[in-house]
Amino acid sequence: MRIILLGAPGSGKGTQAALFSQKLNVPHVATGNIFRDEISRKTDLGLQVESFVKSGRLVPDATVLEMVMRRLERPDCVDGFLLDGFPRTIDQARRLGDFLIKKDWKINRVFCLDINTEVLVTRLSERRQCSSCQVVYNLVTKPPRQSGACDHCGNKLIQRSDDEPNTVRKRLMVYQDLTSPLVAFYRATESFVMIQADRGVDEVTDQIAGHLNGVHQ
Repeated sequence: MRIILLGAPGSGKGTQAALFSQKLNVPHVATGNIFRDEISRKTDLGLQVESFVKSGRLVPDATVLEMVMRRLERPDCVDGFLLDGFPRTIDQARRLGDFLIKKDWKINRVFCLDINTEVLVTRLSERRQCSSCQVVYNLVTKPPRQSGACDHCGNKLIQRSDDEPNTVRKRLMVYQDLTSPLVAFYRATESFVMIQADRGVDEVTDQIAGHLNGVHQ
């Protein structure tokens, strides 16, 4: 099974990707994880990415594409994968399509997690992160056992500057500008499914699972 998950920050992509990676026994391929892996292994690509990240610049499309394609070439992706955070542009989507054609693979489903902007602002504004081990909490949906302290290491929880309400709204505007054409690109395919993501985690999971029943791999 090969799946793409699209959705704004806070829409629940990571949660659903982790769940369905286990359910379907396919790797969860997230660009952030790939970046961290390449950086930790100090590969040539990892060093390139690290320089962009440290300077606050966006990682160029060519670098992102090379890293993702290299990840998809690994043996654990032969029987399927779940893409989270990629593609982000139409060019990336087309390059992914070319790669899939060469491998004689196809995308079974493209799920777009649709959610109201104000719900997203609330979700992200309630997010807190451990200042030490980086574990992420949500004061509404996933609160720590002790207010203000990490369950794992006990260190202080902080609100990231990019999770403040005004910053969140700006991030979402940038996301919409970048991805609206991408959503339109995939909407024209038979694999595209819009998911109402402003519901509980279990309801969103059930929606996705319902659209996977009977899918031919």
